[in-house]
Amino acid sequence: MGTKSWWSRTDSRLLEAALGLAAVLVGVFGVLLPGLGVAGLMDPLDTREVETEAAARVPDAVADAVTGQGVTLTGTHGADLVLAGPTLSQRLLLALPEIATSLLLLLVLALLLRIARTLRDGDVFVPENARRLSVIGLTVLAQSVLAPLLTACTTQLLVSGTPMDGEIPFSATFTGAYVLLAFLVLALGEVFRRGTRLRADTAGLV
Repeated sequence: MGTKSWWSRTDSRLLEAALGLAAVLVGVFGVLLPGLGVAGLMDPLDTREVETEAAARVPDAVADAVTGQGVTLTGTHGADLVLAGPTLSQRLLLALPEIATSLLLLLVLALLLRIARTLRDGDVFVPENARRLSVIGLTVLAQSVLAPLLTACTTQLLVSGTPMDGEIPFSATFTGAYVLLAFLVLALGEVFRRGTRLRADTAGLV
């Protein structure tokens, strides 16, 4: 007795449309617009969130008003590095981490779109999808390491030779969640690989 899959071709097309739209948005807001800013064709990025050696100070009037309402505001080491009228090289350094991260995300979305297209035929357990999942996992892993390092390196280049040099330490914050996600995707790719190999070995036996 056959069973009917709950996933339909309409569902596949909707998923493909959603992934395509996501890719367009990432391409526009993560690559195109920052690139135009670097080229000077629109307002460029001029601010970078950084960590400082000394805790950020809160104006006394603001601190008194906050604590007077029974709320305590603790000083942090966060600050905004603002460049007035950044040069071409500075605009590139400001935009580079976002552009690089967006390009890696575009690669992931493109591979997911290819995987989604195999759902039309009702069979995702194909060797190509196993390879695509492996590439996705490696891309997410690379992004989790590259993005913080690129941000830290470009920040140091931005403040080099300025009064802020020495006030902003080299700091890269890595997110364990992305590393875990990368290994989960790699494990899923291995499941796909073994599943396709097993099906190929048993083809014609049933």
